[in-house]
Parts: sequence; C-alpha cells; structure tokens
Amino acid sequence: MDRAYSLLEVKAVDSAARRIRGIASTPELDRAGDIFDPAGATFKNPVPLLFHHNAEQPIGTAYLTVTPDGITFEATFPQIDEPGPLKARIDDAWQCLKAGVISGASIGYRILQGGVEQLKSGARRLTKTEICELSLVTIPANANATIRLVKSLAAARRTETRMKPTISEHIQNLENKRAALAATMTEIMEGAAGEGKTLEAEQATEHDGLALQVKSIDADLGRWREHEKLQIQSAVAVPAPPVTRTSPVYPSISVKANVPLGTAFVRAACAQLVCKGNVRDAVDYAEKRWSDSTPEVALYLKAAVAPGTITDATWASPLVNQNISNEFIELLRPATILGKIPGLRNVPFNTKVPTQTAGGTYGWVGESKPKPVTKLAFSSTSLGISKAAGIIVLTKELVMLSNPSAEALVRADMIAGIAQFLDSQFIDPAVAAVAGVNPASITNGAPTAAATTNPIADIMSLINHFATNNIAVGGVTFIMSAANALSLTFRTNLDGSPEFPGVTVNGGSYKGLTFITSQAAGGNVIALQPALVLYADDGGVSIDASQEASLQMDSAPASPADATTVFVSLWQTNTIGLRAERFINWAKANANAVKYLTATAWPAPTGASADVATGRAAKG
Repeated sequence: MDRAYSLLEVKAVDSAARRIRGIASTPELDRAGDIFDPAGATFKNPVPLLFHHNAEQPIGTAYLTVTPDGITFEATFPQIDEPGPLKARIDDAWQCLKAGVISGASIGYRILQGGVEQLKSGARRLTKTEICELSLVTIPANANATIRLVKSLAAARRTETRMKPTISEHIQNLENKRAALAATMTEIMEGAAGEGKTLEAEQATEHDGLALQVKSIDADLGRWREHEKLQIQSAVAVPAPPVTRTSPVYPSISVKANVPLGTAFVRAACAQLVCKGNVRDAVDYAEKRWSDSTPEVALYLKAAVAPGTITDATWASPLVNQNISNEFIELLRPATILGKIPGLRNVPFNTKVPTQTAGGTYGWVGESKPKPVTKLAFSSTSLGISKAAGIIVLTKELVMLSNPSAEALVRADMIAGIAQFLDSQFIDPAVAAVAGVNPASITNGAPTAAATTNPIADIMSLINHFATNNIAVGGVTFIMSAANALSLTFRTNLDGSPEFPGVTVNGGSYKGLTFITSQAAGGNVIALQPALVLYADDGGVSIDASQEASLQMDSAPASPADATTVFVSLWQTNTIGLRAERFINWAKANANAVKYLTATAWPAPTGASADVATGRAAKG
C-alpha cells in the first residue's frame, strides 16, 4: 500500500468531543514526484484513523470528503474510561496533536488499474486510487523545506496561524488547484460523450460551477504573474559581504531529519541489497520504510535509474543527490589519517601542479657593482584518477535493518573498513606505485632511519632532516601507533609535569607539531610536511554489493590467486559484501617531504615518582 503525505492543516478542534476537522491531502506535487488527484479517489466512510500507519494501533475513525481543494476529513478520537493500552494510546495521540508534536497527515492508498498518468515533467498523476486509511504522522519537512503552517491546538483556544507564502508558491498552488478542477470537468464531459448522452441537470450545474472557478483562477493567475514581474523588476540584490576576517556571514538555513549523519547513505545501499539490485523495488522499499524520516533516500535511488556513472561530472552526476554521499564522507574523513592531517595541498585530478625544486642565488652588492643574475628551478606533478576500494562483509540479517542500532553498526563497519584500507595504502612503505592503478605510499622510497629508545632524540632527528633539506619545520606532522603515543604521555619532567603536554593516546599537538595515531603505522614513526604532499579527492563514495560472489577474506588478498587461496562463498554463508570505492590520489611534491623511523618501541618510564626522586637526589 502506498502513502501520500501532507502538512496537517487543522481547521477546527472540538476538545470536549475530541473531534478535529482538516485537510488530509491536496492536489500538489509530493516528495515522491506524484500528484494525487482527489477527484479520482474512492473510499468507504468511515475509514480507520491510525497512528503512524500502524494497522494494529487504531486511534479513531475519520470521514473523508472530496473537494476541489483536496480531501478534507473529520476525525473523532473515542473517549475510553477503562484503563488499558487502548486508552493510553488514544490519550497519547490526542496530547501529541494538541501540543503540536504531530505535524502531518497521511493517507494510505492503493493505485487502481489504469490509475497512473505519466506527465511530461516526469511526475506521475494518480487518477484512480482507493483510500484505505488515514494516519496522523510526524513529518520533519516537506520537499522544499518550507514550513507552510504553524498551529496552536490548545484546548482552551482554537487558533490557526499561517506563514505568508511566497508569490511563486501562491502561483503554484493556484495552478495545481486549476489542474484539479480542469481534470474533473474533463471527466464529466468524457463520461457523457462515452454514453452518447447530454449532460444531466446535476452534471451541467457541477460543470458550470467548475468552469466559473477555472475562469476566476485564470484571472487571478494573470494578476499574480503581473505582480511577480513588478516585484522582480524592483528587486535589489543582497550585497555580498566584504572579504575580511570580521565580515558578517549570512547564515544558510536547512531542515534535516533528526537521524545520525550517514544514515541516508547506509539506507540507500541496503535498500538496493534487500531488493537485489532492482532499483524500482528499492525505491518502493525506501518509500515505505523511511519516507517519514529520510525521504531523500528514495529520491537518490530514483536518480540512479538514469544511465551514466556517478563520477561523470557532465552527465549522471547532476542527477544524483550528492548530500547522501557527502554526509558519509564527512564521517569517513575524521576516521582516516588523511582526514586528520592539517595542511595537505589539495589539487584537482589530471592537472599539472608546479613545484619549486631550487631557489635563486643572492649576495651582497657594492656600490656601482653588478648584481648577480639568478634563476629558480621548477618541476610539475600531475595526479591521475585512481580509486581506493575496500570490501566489508555483513550478515544478510544485519543488512535488513531491523532496528536503528543495526543501521549504526552497518555505518560503523563501512567507515572502519574504508578507513583501514586507506590508512594502510597511505603510509605502508611496501606500497609501490602501479601505473593506472594506485599511487605509491608517501613512505615508499622515502629516507628512513632506525629508532632508538630515546623519543626526544628520535623526534629531533626527524626535525633536523627537514631543516637540513631547507624545508619548513612549522606544521610538521608525526604519524605513530597508539602505543608509541601512549609512551610519550607517561614521560614526565623532574617536577612531575608531563613532558609532552597536549599529546594523548589519540594524538594531539605539542609546540606547533601535530601527532596523529593509527594502528596502520605499526612500528614506524612517520614525519611529513603536509604542504609538500599533494592530495586529490573526488569527495564521493560509490557502493556496490553482491550476495553471490566468493571472496578472499583477507585485508591483503593474493593477486593473482593460486592453489592455496581460500575463497568464501557469500551465498553459502548467507552474507553480503559491500564494496566501497573512493576516487583519491596523493604524491610527494618533494622527495624529502617525508622521513620515517623503523622498529620504534619507545619504552615507558618507570613512573613519575621515580623521575622526581632522581631529580631530588641530583639536587642533594
């Protein structure tokens, strides 16, 4: 059964009788791209009044009436005196309604045969439907994030406050109303033509009344369009703020569902999995499960029906709601080393970037003496398009998303899997460049040295590397394991104060230096100057899925596979593989931009008390 949503427009509230009257549906384009024609709706009064479309939780009955403006209703909440679940449920729904917590009405309907008319705009006009129930629901916002109506339903007073619509919205509402009236007129005339009869008196009266309304709307539309032209001609552009540090910033207001970031992206991927890649079924699945909390999932899946690739900037990409993948990227970036390093030099793909390799020669010049002629040395680097990928295997039961905690687990697994892959590729010295496939890690071919047991001496040796090669020390970032970072936190001065304040097991900063922790570092401690590391990022993640593939369950799969390779069948184990791909690349702009230590295992001191005691003995 399909559903149509609208903002709950309450006309009257009778607190004593627990009765409300209002509009349940209007002939306007909804978020799913459908226009619900009230004239083509059939129903049998009274219809059940439900709470959030739960057929097992009725809260009353409703009588529906079809009008040119939409479908109006009068609903009654029964008075239950006997304590029990029914009384509690009805009282709860009534309190939500009076407090304004319930902001939406939704009709549950099914489309009858021949009841869909495909419009040139791509929308569907539903001309023949059967309404099965009316529900009170909580809708965060309509498709264009505009709050059209704010209501106060206090028991002692009955007020209704409307926010003034824009001129364009008013014109659109009039056009929708006119379309509904014209459709009814056409139905009356075609009905008489099919039977070969003249209009009966009642039909003629109804048709003439509708014609008068259409004529009145046409005149009104002309006036509003002229008024809109005058407004456009007299409009004054909002001045852009001057580019200064103290300049005001005009805020951007958006309305979003109250769900964790990345939820919409995970739901889109899992809807395709549940429906085995059938996009139309996935759209229906998303609309039925999540239309009241994340309606953008269905829109995202509908856009994917068009041919093309998500990475094609001139074709399919504009059809895709990028907000879904952007949310996931915002979660992924802080989870990876790349997302934690400040100051990386972000460049576009396939674009030559100049880098300076040598400076000029300068010297003192006496009076009337010739000045030396010098030159600079440059080279250029281009980052081609490459993609990093990872596969996360989940059980089919988990992907079915039985509850919000399962969604959170799927989201966390996807982020962790991609982050682990990227971190390893970014700093593993064994990762060499493969033309057309992947970049070399930043440590591949970089200068290296063996670590000592003295972290101060080791850190200074890395710093001296940059100073010796005439590379700025400011902003240098260190990447190390959590264990090595923890050993730094245990080190104290003679007075018991921390030797590295600001550094924790999760990283931190100290004296202008940045410390990042990652288990991918292992025994290596990597120092890099971010300004000399080029970084290209498409900013999107594509997700593919399979239930029939056989995988090597290994973070470093053998390539090519040999006789010893063990494959696991996803079909046999009732699991699903999610393959995440992200277009990303990096390169060092200077061969000395990175240096790392090997076999680092800094020992933790015996404790602050031992250091303090040693200091006292030395003073004595």
